[in-house]
Amino acid sequence: MEQSKALAALQALSHPARLELVRLLVPEGETGLCAGDIAGRLCLSASRLSFHLSALEAAGLLRSRKVARHVIYRVDPQGMGQTISYLLSDCCRDHPEVHACCAHPPQAVAKLSPPPEP
Repeated sequence: MEQSKALAALQALSHPARLELVRLLVPEGETGLCAGDIAGRLCLSASRLSFHLSALEAAGLLRSRKVARHVIYRVDPQGMGQTISYLLSDCCRDHPEVHACCAHPPQAVAKLSPPPEP
């Protein structure tokens, strides 16, 4: 993955609404959700949702397809995987400690971290 594409993807993910959008769509898999369902679940206006969907799609993190009058959106696993791979392999240079943290579920990673100081 080229650095410019990775930066575009990371920038797209850096907005709270877009990150929530990805969280919502990942479990939906290939099926995805129509824009109206996404807007309802995330409490976003149609114009704001359209803005966020366009940013994620332009960054290669979402795909859309037309079904009758609806547009269905889903996460692009390849785009998401390439972005994460870029961080792990290129930026972190396959550092073993970084990979070790990524191999554990989020709950396990939290247990590995030292407790916060009072």
